[in-house]
Amino acid sequence: MTPHVLLWLIFFVALFGMLYVDLFQSKSEKAITLREAGLRSLEWVLAALLYCGAIYWFLTPAKAAEFLTGYLIEKSLSVDNLFVFIMIFSYFNVEPAHQPRVLKWGILGAIVMRFVLILLGTYLVSRFQWVFFLFGLILLYSAYKMAFDVEKDFNPNENILFRGLRRVLPMTGLYGNRFLAKIDGKWHATPLFLTVAVVEFSDLVFALDSIPAIFSITTDPLIVFTSNIFAILGLRALYFLVSGLVQMFAYLKPGVALILAFVGVKMLIVHWVHISTGVSLGVVVGILAASITLSVVRAPKH
Repeated sequence: MTPHVLLWLIFFVALFGMLYVDLFQSKSEKAITLREAGLRSLEWVLAALLYCGAIYWFLTPAKAAEFLTGYLIEKSLSVDNLFVFIMIFSYFNVEPAHQPRVLKWGILGAIVMRFVLILLGTYLVSRFQWVFFLFGLILLYSAYKMAFDVEKDFNPNENILFRGLRRVLPMTGLYGNRFLAKIDGKWHATPLFLTVAVVEFSDLVFALDSIPAIFSITTDPLIVFTSNIFAILGLRALYFLVSGLVQMFAYLKPGVALILAFVGVKMLIVHWVHISTGVSLGVVVGILAASITLSVVRAPKH
């Protein structure tokens, strides 16, 4: 058994085990407290670091550095996605007790979408060199939108998927924690179903930014996929942590925009200038540390 095959096996065993414990073992529907969210987020981070250690042991330190850099980039981008989730839940008036269930199915759908998009991206970058330039331009545009806040506030009525679902499925009110309800022999969509659909669509949009970013670090399918999935696995716990500490991250978004700009430039100049993984890791860690430190130091006192 080759080291790559062994690491794939370790990853999938860990993935299904952690998904079962985090998403399916608990049958209760309740909001996650800030303390619990912090502990669960720490568990997911430790799991990613342990897997990084396995890559270091079975492959090379360079591969471990690629995984860690990709993980940090994807994790920082996922935080920005969480702010959109906050707006989505606010728009649909989803109670905290129902939010873990919505996020559970949202994360499962995100894993499937990332797998498909990463396979497509791997195929493209291995066949067409110009894809690096396209990805670089996408990342620079995303950085511009994020830095100058040109993105519009979330409005499902402008969402194609949301409008399409409302035409196909009749609407009804909440039916406990159910997504669909059968009334008079006809299926009706509950607000929770529409919330999950919009969450999935928003993650797809963010994936179009985040997946090109990881290809600036490596094209190894193992590193690309595992760093991406480890970054989004803890999103449910991280959502409740971020929503509880949202005012402490005022400078994180500009920091993420700067990271996007860096990896975008890196992809544009890849054929002329090689920026090592060590340098990329240092830049990403430095920007994140500065953003978080500045956010904490200059946080509103209230």
